[in-house]
Amino acid sequence: MSNTSTQPSRRRTAQGFRASLAAAAVAVPLVVGAAPAHAAGNPYERGPAPTTSSIEATRGSFAVSTTSVSNLAATGFGGGTIYYPTTTSAGTFGAVVIAPGYTASQSSMSWYGPRLASQGFVVFTIDTDSRYDQPASRGDQIQAALTYLTSRSSVRARIDASRLAVMGHSMGGGGTLEAVKDNPAIKAAIPLTPWNLDKTWPEISTPTLIIGAQNDSTAPVASHSEPFYGSIPTATDKAYLELRGASHFAPNSSNTTIAKYSISWLKRYVDDDTRYTQFLCPAPGTSIAISEYRSTNCS
Repeated sequence: MSNTSTQPSRRRTAQGFRASLAAAAVAVPLVVGAAPAHAAGNPYERGPAPTTSSIEATRGSFAVSTTSVSNLAATGFGGGTIYYPTTTSAGTFGAVVIAPGYTASQSSMSWYGPRLASQGFVVFTIDTDSRYDQPASRGDQIQAALTYLTSRSSVRARIDASRLAVMGHSMGGGGTLEAVKDNPAIKAAIPLTPWNLDKTWPEISTPTLIIGAQNDSTAPVASHSEPFYGSIPTATDKAYLELRGASHFAPNSSNTTIAKYSISWLKRYVDDDTRYTQFLCPAPGTSIAISEYRSTNCS
């Protein structure tokens, strides 16, 4: 077992991690593309009007750079990689922290970095203190990473700290539920084939898109994703997307369906960009990629 440490309390808020943080930053260009100005009607809109092609593309309209955060520079989580739009002329951006699953590292979530950042978000894929950390600890670490990102990172001036989101795979997905349970100010959550021993989440008020996998044998949807979704109050905007024929590890590889609906969810609830409602409402039906879709956000 690698570097074990005392797990932080699941009730500890993100403010408790603000002290003694330092960034290890080296900017690296990633993606080409001009950064368009945001629309005047909504100050949070970033990028051109979306199309199905634009949200399914492997890259959006923003050029992307990266900066690394070493585990020595991080307190309350294990470091990671920040992906961010290179432009400084489009205003600030919403931000999302993405946590890996049990025994996994940030590399398992690396494909989300350039894909989401090129659509107009600052994205932080993180490592956890230990690869064996449980969901409650991962939820605390996600919040610590949000605090670092917005208060101490080298890209903090590019971020609107009032518009934050969380994502995670497996136990990292269980950690996203823990994070929004403890911090309802988070604007959006996307648990990916999530795993958690706690099956009920009536406290969640953050708009939450749960992505399950039809053939998941590690976190079967019948005992994880579906009861998680069902227990979130109907007053909360929520959706459940089930990937047809997919395994527990589908979120670890580039996936157009995950990207399409994750981008649309983040744009709608982090950027309040109603141009993306068309991809969520009416709720999509079953297809070659989707075996089930349920939602309350279209009523």
